[in-house]
Parts: sequence; C-alpha cells; structure tokens
Amino acid sequence: MSRVASTTPPDGSIIPDRHPLSPETGTQIPSHFAHCFGCGELHPTGLHLIAHVGKAADITAEFTVTENHQGAPGLAHGGLLSLAFDEALGKLMWLLRAPAVTARLETDFLKPVPIGTVLHISAQITGQVNRKVYSEAVGRLNGPDGEIAVRAAALFVIVPMKHFLENAPADYMEALKKNPHLLTFVDPEFNINP
Repeated sequence: MSRVASTTPPDGSIIPDRHPLSPETGTQIPSHFAHCFGCGELHPTGLHLIAHVGKAADITAEFTVTENHQGAPGLAHGGLLSLAFDEALGKLMWLLRAPAVTARLETDFLKPVPIGTVLHISAQITGQVNRKVYSEAVGRLNGPDGEIAVRAAALFVIVPMKHFLENAPADYMEALKKNPHLLTFVDPEFNINP
C-alpha cells in the first residue's frame, strides 16, 4: 500500500505572497464556472457558496443549507459539507492565480448542521512547497464567531490550465466558445509553470 499524502505543511514550507493581480481584500471571488455545484450561480440545486478575499492568504465564505443538501432528515449531508470545504479551500487559489486540483481533503464533523443554517467558513493557506499548496478551514454556526461545526484541511496541487481544458468534452468546449462567461477561470493572464 502506498503512502497517503498529508495535509500538514512540511518543514521548510512557506506562506506564499498573494499574486499582485489577485482580487482585492474584501471583494467577492467570482465563480470559476457558472454551473459548478459548489459555487455556480446557474446550478439549480447547488450550494451557491459565496467567498470574499481576506487580508492575507485567507478567505471567508458562506452558504445556506437547503432541503436539497440533506442527508438525514433536517441535517446537511456530510458529503455536501465536505464539498463546501473543498470549494472554499479551492477559492484560495484565486489569491495565487494558480489553477489547482484537490489532492487530499480531510473533514472533521463536530456538530450537526441543520437545514436553514448559514455555514460561515474561514479558510487560509498554511504553506506551500513548489506546486503543493496546504490549507485549512473551519465552519461556524450562527455567525462568523459562532460555534465550530466542521473543520477541514486540504492539499492542492497546481496544474497547468490545459488540465481543465483538455478534459472537457468537445461539445462542451464548443458551447463555451459561444458563451465564454460560463468559464471565468480561463484567465489569459495566468502564467503557470509547474
């Protein structure tokens, strides 16, 4: 059995500086794809997670748990909560202006999250070594200073943009050419050299 990747930054990792062209502190981070289940405004039953840039290598995010997000009656499904954290932690990549994929995500569920609840997530980059970006987040109930209900840590790996573009179906890419606003993460100024 091979070793599992860790979400703990190794010795020698750094907290990266924000890219000079990253969104400004306090601004809303755009959806990377309008039909994304996590943050897409056009997905009919998605989380519709909204994130804002923090002061350093951090963001805040929130989403409202609806009846579409239930596992047990009246409670958020654990997998959907993990999805929310994957989305929020992934939004940190906007600060680096680097497309990345989730390599590992660990989620701890501390309290149930009822439908109708707004989950407030704060996430931060905890280290970077070359293409590996480490991060962690907490989700709180009843406001940004409320009780912690969920914790998560993740490892992302920076990839070239072609990873996303080459894996999309051909008919989908044709539709995007006609409606480029649906894929906002294709930024011609991204300069990624993995």
